[in-house]
Amino acid sequence: MTWQDIEKAFNRAVFLSFSKRKFLLAFPVVVLCGILSVFCRAVAYEASDWVALSLTFLPILLSSGILLALGVLLIRIYVHESKQLSLSVRRLVSGSLDLMLGTSYLSLPPVLVYLCLWIVMGIFFLLQEIPGIGSFFSVVFAFAPFLLIFGTLALCLFNLGLLFFVAPAAALQPFKRIPLAKRVFEHFAKRLFSSIVLFLVALIPIALVGGMLCVAAEVTHVRFLIAERSLGVALEWFFIMLPFAAFLTPTVIFFFQFAAEVYHLLHPAESS
Repeated sequence: MTWQDIEKAFNRAVFLSFSKRKFLLAFPVVVLCGILSVFCRAVAYEASDWVALSLTFLPILLSSGILLALGVLLIRIYVHESKQLSLSVRRLVSGSLDLMLGTSYLSLPPVLVYLCLWIVMGIFFLLQEIPGIGSFFSVVFAFAPFLLIFGTLALCLFNLGLLFFVAPAAALQPFKRIPLAKRVFEHFAKRLFSSIVLFLVALIPIALVGGMLCVAAEVTHVRFLIAERSLGVALEWFFIMLPFAAFLTPTVIFFFQFAAEVYHLLHPAESS
């Protein structure tokens, strides 16, 4: 693997991301994830701090299973396109349903871990509310919520890695949950540095486009949005989410296509 190989793989993944057929497949899935995020944001608007904090990260983790299934399908389409093979999307979707559903279950353990962290976080919120000594517990145990939030952020990063490394391994190899997880971990450990660097490269388009969209959304929220109730907040963010999802969809397609390219670069014998 050389720098020229990485550049060719990156360019190919970018140019094949702007496909009407793949956009029509990916856009509804990204919108579904956006609806989940909007719902959680609306519920958290008038909720307690504990519930609001939990609903900040919950849609990210719940969306992983949906995106993992989408990634498997996009990678299988991308492989057919790269090899210039005839492609029937309907037939490919029907033939990939079992694989997509089976792969999406791999995103459940992080959700369960997050629920455990959420419950533990609730204990510290309860200690904070004890009359008289709540402020003392809040000061002394301030490190615990910090560690729990840090663990949640690490869990979200782990989920991104799950999407990047598991989707191509599942799409390009026969699917068995335990051997798949073991194989992905072994591959990652053998090519640790290359895997991390290429994973960060895959995040660049999502980070740039998503960052600009988030800044635009927050400025709109501060300067324009006027809703003060959960329903109004949900409707406002829903209509913002639609163009947000449209701009983000090509970067999601690129992410999975580049994941397939990286899998081929790091493990050419298995992906041939």
